[in-house]
Amino acid sequence: MTRTAVVTGASSGIGEATARRLAAEGFDVVAAARRGDRLDKLAAEVPSIRPATLDVTSDESVAAFAATLDRCDVLVNNAGGAIGLEPVAEGQVDDWRRMYEVNVLGSLRMTKALLPRLIASGDGVLVLLTSVAGLVAYEGGGGYVAAKHAQTSMAETLRLELCGEPVRVVEIAPGMVHTEEFSLTRFRGDAESAERVYEGVPGPLSADDVADAIAWCVTRPWNVNIDRLVIRPRAQAAQHKVHRVT
Repeated sequence: MTRTAVVTGASSGIGEATARRLAAEGFDVVAAARRGDRLDKLAAEVPSIRPATLDVTSDESVAAFAATLDRCDVLVNNAGGAIGLEPVAEGQVDDWRRMYEVNVLGSLRMTKALLPRLIASGDGVLVLLTSVAGLVAYEGGGGYVAAKHAQTSMAETLRLELCGEPVRVVEIAPGMVHTEEFSLTRFRGDAESAERVYEGVPGPLSADDVADAIAWCVTRPWNVNIDRLVIRPRAQAAQHKVHRVT
């Protein structure tokens, strides 16, 4: 039987790339996100991808989505993002709330809803797409760092709680990834500032690079768990140490 993979935040960036890659690996992929038009376009291009409109910040939306699934072998909690670069002392509560709602509570809702199906599959894989921001704090990280630390803790706790169950818990923690929307959202639509983040950096990660890492983790044998995979471009040694060519 073909295994089913659910990917949230699949309308662009890492989520879209992961949906495409898992489809290429032979999965029946359910691509879920808020922007249904983008999902429809993706599904039209890849026959083994099914579009599903989903808002991970809504209990009702998640429940309705889960009710449509006959099975789930892999769940990739990818929906998330960063908003703003203000220091903590100037942090905007609404932005912090939104980041926590999508990154953390969104992952919680999806995990709660689909964990029974992952267990029932006999070899479920639960992936949380976190960030190196979940491992090391940095100035201007504020609410994003806090949210990603929470996700990292969720992955660690789930692995303890599910020990003995047929579910592997994988954390993917990327560093600098150049996608079409991440920095643009963080800089509140300022495209020029968003592009400066990657200026002069030789070979920042692409969405396909991260999708490749996710696919490798979820296709390991049933007894092999990749607890945490940190993936950075060669040019980035740490959050604060990035090689740039001028």
